[in-house]
Amino acid sequence: MKVDSPPCPSHGVTLDEIFKARGRIAGQVTRTPLVLSRALSERFDAEVYLKLETLQPTGAFKLRGATNMIAALIERHGREALAQGVTTASTGNHGRAVAYAASRLGVPAVICLSRLVPANKVAAIEALGAEVRRVGASQDEAFEEVARLVQEEGMTLIPPFDDPLIAAGQGTIGIEILEDLPRVDRVIVGLSGGGLLGGIGAALKGVRPQTRISGVSLSAGAAMCESLKAGKPVAVEEVESLGDSLGGGIGLDNRCTLALVEAVMDDHCQVSEGAIAQAMVDMLESEKLLVEGAAAVGLAALAEGHLEVKGERVVLVLSGNGVSLDTLDQARRLAADCASDGPR
Repeated sequence: MKVDSPPCPSHGVTLDEIFKARGRIAGQVTRTPLVLSRALSERFDAEVYLKLETLQPTGAFKLRGATNMIAALIERHGREALAQGVTTASTGNHGRAVAYAASRLGVPAVICLSRLVPANKVAAIEALGAEVRRVGASQDEAFEEVARLVQEEGMTLIPPFDDPLIAAGQGTIGIEILEDLPRVDRVIVGLSGGGLLGGIGAALKGVRPQTRISGVSLSAGAAMCESLKAGKPVAVEEVESLGDSLGGGIGLDNRCTLALVEAVMDDHCQVSEGAIAQAMVDMLESEKLLVEGAAAVGLAALAEGHLEVKGERVVLVLSGNGVSLDTLDQARRLAADCASDGPR
């Protein structure tokens, strides 16, 4: 009997594409560990696991999507198709990932950043051999320079999130979680452009649909959050935040991740700067893990009581470690200032 494959969803991210991505990135990207946190499990009366994407060679999950897309383009069109190089706009981690993947594959790269991106992330990208251009005060403005490079200089765009190949690459995290914790009840993921949450959600819902996908955004400048409320992509003003990797727009012509997040996310919350700061400090003190603000928002959401996880098997995706000592000191000061507000 012939069994038809399910139709491709409008966002283009399928379980089959996620497994193809897994094959492409094998040997290029680290299969990161999933570890049980005894301290957090006791604190929240749940089994709390940490997915350590901080252990990627570039320090963040973005390497998965970037590697998958560049490898897929070479696979489909040949290396000569990328002779003019690749380009992207990024709040930092994706730019570093594209620079790393392009360097490994011998492809030139130009990374465009907004002026809000911390200096440590700019330096890290330049160290990988890519050219960095700082343009405008928002990710959308940086994308205007990317558009010019694509149109006038023939470069190939590797978008930070809004492409099925990028989301499928990030979705390989979901496959690894299911292999290590088959009966996972909930995965908590930082939400910005939607590639990470959407990819993980597509993998988990494709295999274990009852697993809840919880998204966490900044308290301000949360473009995906506002776009979901509006039912269409909307622009928001970017703000400086300890979770700067979660800032930026989703693109007014968003063609993939808005629909993807809407399809796979079960619940969502926004967290305060104080909670992010305290979560960064707690991760360092109790778990001995240095994480950026965007990687700490899952813990911040639990600490502020936004999610009820008692008795659940819960995974916090620690998405990156791109934090400077100056930023860590800032987090410590803010956490200390907020300590008088009550118990965590």
